[in-house]
Order: sequence, then structure tokens, then C-alpha cells
Amino acid sequence: QVHLVESGGGLVQPGGSLRLSCVASTRTVRDSVMGWFRQAPGKEREFVAAIRWSGGSTPYGNSVRGRFTISKDNRKNTVYLQMNNLKPEDTAVYYCATSKGSPILSSMITPAPYDYWGQGTQVTVSS
Repeated sequence: QVHLVESGGGLVQPGGSLRLSCVASTRTVRDSVMGWFRQAPGKEREFVAAIRWSGGSTPYGNSVRGRFTISKDNRKNTVYLQMNNLKPEDTAVYYCATSKGSPILSSMITPAPYDYWGQGTQVTVSS
């Protein structure tokens, strides 16, 4: 069992920045993946970004590419999501998730390979 705890959400004005953190109680395998997803009211869960503990390519959702950056600190079992130039449409509950195994790159952008999910942190972008 892996426990994930997100933090860093809050209220920010359009154009502002926030950094989310996700601490994992443990890592499953060397090439397991940590992902960020978000869900706005009345909408489906949307992929935001993902990263492997072992490094490599970091896919991003189309709506956040160029504004959000995912990073990790293996020593702390922590993944970060730096969000810049936030827009009202970024308002959502942000969830981090991790896989038991080592999904291929193309599947990292879907919820399917993720086995453990955090409780989520609310991000509200509003003036």
C-alpha cells in the first residue's frame, strides 16, 4: 500500500503561481510513475503531468504544457507541480497518483496504470 499526501493548493489570482507537493509513503519499483491529474466540477478527470522516479520523458497535458512543470526529489519521495501563469480554467481538485509497475510512456497520460491516489488538493484561480 502506498499513501500519497498532496499539499500546496489554494486561492490564487489569474496569472499567479502555485507549487503543489505530493509525498509518497514509499516507492513501489524503480521505474514506477508519479502522475498529476485534475478534476473540475462536472468534468472528467484530466491528465496534467507525469514523471518516473528513475527519470526520462515527462509528458504534459495539452492545456498546461509550457506553464506547468513537474519535478521530483527521490530522497524525499516527493513530486512537485510548479504551476505558473494560472488561468481560471485551471480551477480544479488536483490529485497525485502512482503506479505499482512501470507503464509505458503512452499510457502514463491515462488514469489506467495508476494504482494509488491521494485525496486531492483544491486549486482555485479567481480574481
